[in-house]
Amino acid sequence: MAEPLTLTVSLRGTRDVRASYQVFRLTGLLDAFSEPTFRKVLNRCIDEGPRNIILDLSAIDFVDSSGLGALVQIVKKAKTEGGSVQVVTNARVTQTVKLVRLEQFLSLQPSVEVAIANVEKT
Repeated sequence: MAEPLTLTVSLRGTRDVRASYQVFRLTGLLDAFSEPTFRKVLNRCIDEGPRNIILDLSAIDFVDSSGLGALVQIVKKAKTEGGSVQVVTNARVTQTVKLVRLEQFLSLQPSVEVAIANVEKT
């Protein structure tokens, strides 16, 4: 069952913990204001496990360079801990990620279902 995540006024979401992965469904803005809290919460959740993370950003309105930096840090931490991160995006987020050529590193996926299938294959 998904539990609400307390992030910031501009970034809200839920966390759904399963046996081998966690799904975070986020809405709002992933920007300089919300980034510190976002990174702290995600780091704690990776520590708690499971370490395979699916970030559903399909309802995100805006990602800036701080948000992209946080995503890179989350991927590095999960990989260091033996996990993975997959990012489900919308057209706006995908465009921003492609501008800085991070689409492979962030493992962009078209849907949560595809991301879950990828996690379950490993």
